[in-house]
Amino acid sequence: MDFLNELNQNQRESVEYIDGPSLVIAGAGSGKTRVLTYKIAYLIKKGLAPSTILALTFTNKAAREMRERIDKLVGEQTSRYLWMGTFHSVFQRILRREAEHTGYTKNFTIYDAADSRSLIKSIIKELKLDDKQYKPNIVQSRISFAKNNLITNQAYKENTDLMKADASARTPYVGDIYHLYTQRCRQADAMDFDDLLLQTNLLFRNHPEVLATYQNRFSFILVDEYQDTNFAQYLIVKKLAECHHRISVVGDDAQSIYSFRGANIDNILKFKNTYPEAKLFKLEQNYRSTKTIVNAANSLIGKNKEQIRKTVYSEKEDGNPIKVLSVFTDLEEGWVVTDHIIELHRSRHFQYKDIAALYRTNSQSRVLEDALRRQQVPYRIYGGLSFYQRKEIKDTIAYFRLVCNLNDEEALKRIINYPARGIGETTVNKLFVTAQLHNTGVWDVLRDMLKYNLPVNGGIAKKLTDFRNMIDLFHRQIDTQDAYTLAMAIVKASGVIGDAFLDRSPENLSRQENIQELLSAIHEYNDRQLAEIALPGSLPGFLSEVSLLTDQDTDKDTESDKVTLMTVHAAKGLEFRAVFIVGMEEDLFPSSFSTGSERELEEERRLFYVAITRAEEQCFISHSKSRFRNGKTNFSNPSRFIKDIDARYLEMPFDSGFHARQLTQTIPQKKKDNHPTSPKRFTKITSPSIEVTSSGQASLPTGTVVKHNIFGTGTVIGSSFADGNEKVEIDFGQKGKKSLLLKFAKLEIIG
Repeated sequence: MDFLNELNQNQRESVEYIDGPSLVIAGAGSGKTRVLTYKIAYLIKKGLAPSTILALTFTNKAAREMRERIDKLVGEQTSRYLWMGTFHSVFQRILRREAEHTGYTKNFTIYDAADSRSLIKSIIKELKLDDKQYKPNIVQSRISFAKNNLITNQAYKENTDLMKADASARTPYVGDIYHLYTQRCRQADAMDFDDLLLQTNLLFRNHPEVLATYQNRFSFILVDEYQDTNFAQYLIVKKLAECHHRISVVGDDAQSIYSFRGANIDNILKFKNTYPEAKLFKLEQNYRSTKTIVNAANSLIGKNKEQIRKTVYSEKEDGNPIKVLSVFTDLEEGWVVTDHIIELHRSRHFQYKDIAALYRTNSQSRVLEDALRRQQVPYRIYGGLSFYQRKEIKDTIAYFRLVCNLNDEEALKRIINYPARGIGETTVNKLFVTAQLHNTGVWDVLRDMLKYNLPVNGGIAKKLTDFRNMIDLFHRQIDTQDAYTLAMAIVKASGVIGDAFLDRSPENLSRQENIQELLSAIHEYNDRQLAEIALPGSLPGFLSEVSLLTDQDTDKDTESDKVTLMTVHAAKGLEFRAVFIVGMEEDLFPSSFSTGSERELEEERRLFYVAITRAEEQCFISHSKSRFRNGKTNFSNPSRFIKDIDARYLEMPFDSGFHARQLTQTIPQKKKDNHPTSPKRFTKITSPSIEVTSSGQASLPTGTVVKHNIFGTGTVIGSSFADGNEKVEIDFGQKGKKSLLLKFAKLEIIG
């Protein structure tokens, strides 16, 4: 096994231990993917059948990368039999195989977040509840929380604490919505993402013989990113490992940042409580970042109390210190960050795609986008509208879903009148009301409109019959036609292609390209299935793959030379030569919603740790003294997390929030040329001397006319004092009324 020589000592020891449970704590950039793939290859070389190895990941991308590496080590003909994939993809595979035990068919639909929210919205409307009080996304989140904690709809309504919590939140009918939602999903033969975990747990609980089958099948279990597992995932893995007790989990407690999705850091911190005989391995050499970046990140995360201690180190060059950028406004932050990006591109020859700007909340991207656009720097928003969320793609896939599952009411609702065939909203409402009245599915009503007394005239009845016959025709071909052939027939007969090709407008050209791209994806899936199992792919099989894709799986714009903008949460698992972490201010990062407890604050610190460790060579941190949020300008202090970093690894500006402040700043002049990499020209603006008093007497009387370099000319309408600092209220006309801290405001008195 010569490939083991490519590992360092710690990596090799963790790979070679296969006799019992093991916990591999993998620091940022320490090669955890290599350890996972080499361990699987090692198990196979030691004689374990690939079909008895279960490897669970959080993204299809991670599973795909691992499989490609394993292919090179043991060969495709061997690796193809591995049970490898995301938690959701592996569990849906089990649920389809064991459909007879679940009450669902093997072709059940998987609802994405939008489908789930749409159904919840319909139920709220049916119950005549106020959708401002019962916001669909909040109700959806509540139901998701329950499912991830294995609380069924019946158990929810019997749980006194949950009922009290809903009552105090003035949403006492969430339990009723959850109950109806579960019924409607069952009726539609559909599961949402959380159901894939809940139903697998219920399957194993209610059918011990099925559990025993999979316990015996999987002689070795591997789990990636174990710190991100929730209770439902933890319990499934625990049940499956009870027979052989040969399980290896890899993760980093310092990168546990998804508690809002239900992830429980205790799963990794208390691994030895579940598996007392487990061996602990630590991967501490970082192969990604400079020594300075690694040491800075270590000094930050060292402030957390809840952690498995490790000392990550780098043998790369020392590198530059992390540069802290202090600015006066969020608008200036956009300009300053953009200037540094251009400088890296022009002088350091960084490609734009080597650079990322990370922020705590999506709303922060706007000022960055404005500055990048104005200086003609190409960029992309990571995690924006993915390919499979575009309307024409969702419409087309809705046809495929309905053909595969005639009970998929969300799909039917979406395409029964697309392209327009004269079946209006009134008719659709009658269909659903009739189905509910008779406690049956909408497709049953369509099958026999006379039996269910559907109140429509003859003309509408014929249109409904034509639609039903078209879908029925394709439904009968599911088992006889390959995915590509059937998909082509559907898009032609349904009118989807014809609608997209009505004219050559830019919008329709884009729709045409996207539909063709979807068909290409189905063709590729067909070819892949032929190569892997010597059988063409089926349309239900393709839908199973598509329904479980994540942002990382669908983000294809990775080669074009553009700066990447994304939230820190979305950046986990990625790396860039240069990283800008913007908005490092109190109440923003850490979030004001996450400072209520030490545990929440430590997760925010871990999030900052993740941001820093995305950087390979350069890291910048910026904070602003004022930021426009929630309709007004707010004054802010630098994030406490900046102080958590050892000062040896930081390059602090003189005017940083930690040192004496200056009343000067530089702002870009209007560009005199259009070249994106031309040197910027600056004008220094210095405020006239304004005496700031501490006596409580206003320095700028009401009525004073002043000029601000961002907001323009305004009139002072009042002032106040807090902690010895004077705050002035200024009416800037069309720019609105602003509250500015006088010592930072950079005001020029003009009258």
